[in-house]
Amino acid sequence: MSAIDARKDGLREEFGFFESPEERFEYIISKTKNSEGLGAEFKTDEYLVRGCVSNLWLVPSLEDGKCAFKTDADSIITKGVANLVGGMYSGLSPQEVLDFDCAFLSEIGIEQYLSPNRRNGLSKLCEKIRAFAAAQIEAVAKK
Repeated sequence: MSAIDARKDGLREEFGFFESPEERFEYIISKTKNSEGLGAEFKTDEYLVRGCVSNLWLVPSLEDGKCAFKTDADSIITKGVANLVGGMYSGLSPQEVLDFDCAFLSEIGIEQYLSPNRRNGLSKLCEKIRAFAAAQIEAVAKK
């Protein structure tokens, strides 16, 4: 089983218990309340995800060939969904990040229940994650 398939199975299992969108978002919010946010040094324009109604920050990094994505936002729902997405992609190689379509969030009942503005923010977050992964692959290719 690939890392992406394992990640998908884990998320299907985690969110499969919830019968309604409200339950899913309550769960996301409850997980988010206990998560640490980013320090003030990361809440800068450099890490800001543009196109989101709320302020949303993404701090990408590459550690031992695996991507890591830390997020924070000033809205609890945005922060929760961003944490979910960051966790969904963290620990994957840059190529695996590119191979794992963010549209999977619809399969577990997340994306389609976001407001249009929040869906736009999610799209921008996924674009920024994919751009980081692509840049890592490009940097290796240039060596």
